[in-house]
Amino acid sequence: MPLAARSHARTCSTRCRVALHRAAKKKNALPTELTTRDRWVRRSATKVPLTVAGMAASSTDPRTWSSYKDAAASTVGAGLGFVLSDVDDIVCLDLDHCLNPLTGRLAPWAAAILRDAGATYVEVSPSGDGLHIWGRADVRHGRRIRRPDGTAVEIYGTGRYIAMTGRRHGDTPSILADVSGAISKLTSSR
Repeated sequence: MPLAARSHARTCSTRCRVALHRAAKKKNALPTELTTRDRWVRRSATKVPLTVAGMAASSTDPRTWSSYKDAAASTVGAGLGFVLSDVDDIVCLDLDHCLNPLTGRLAPWAAAILRDAGATYVEVSPSGDGLHIWGRADVRHGRRIRRPDGTAVEIYGTGRYIAMTGRRHGDTPSILADVSGAISKLTSSR
């Protein structure tokens, strides 16, 4: 970096700055299948859904939902949430207590579910020790599958909202894949 550069500069050139910006954008990229739907809410620190204006939102009332752009621009609450609806086949598998937040190590049972889900968007949950696996499948009734070790896997497709972080897990893609096989495997083993 040249001596004339400002002491607070993060990059050595415009080219490096642009590359850093693109890398950060790519790392945190939410799938277009989610950001183009007007099913976004804000959420409180205790995961209560809120409208962009700060009123109570509902996972079953589209009048309380917003576009991604409006929800992301709002400063209400502690973060974003996405509403699952029966108008499409977007689903979320919520894996609790499967990720060591200090080491990033994934529990073997969760790694098996990730393998079964394939190349689809996965993000770290707000707690930092769980994962949300996003994909496509026909799930009309949510289900909670309690594992023998006390952890749980929840499968949701409609009438719920999921607290979003945008913290992509590993190098998972920013697309939604068909996760029907993973869901079938989870539900048939119970």
